[in-house]
Amino acid sequence: MGYVQEARENHVKKKVEEALRSKMKQKALKECDLYTAKYAECASGRTLSVVWQCRKQAKELNECLHQFTNDLVLEEMKKDYMLREERKDH
Repeated sequence: MGYVQEARENHVKKKVEEALRSKMKQKALKECDLYTAKYAECASGRTLSVVWQCRKQAKELNECLHQFTNDLVLEEMKKDYMLREERKDH
């Protein structure tokens, strides 16, 4: 495989991975909407004090988001994507 072809394939792979990461983040935000709302409610009207006043809500939100945005989830999404692409080719 030539350098140009390999570069194109890597670019496509990178674009696909970026799209999958974006989809993963969107799903996480949707799944963690309750925690996002709690954090937003706590943070409302605060400036610097948000750091210590909303520590519990921030921790809960981050724990929820991490369930849906980690390497394992991304790898599963990549596998699903590859399976769908294989089905299209056959």
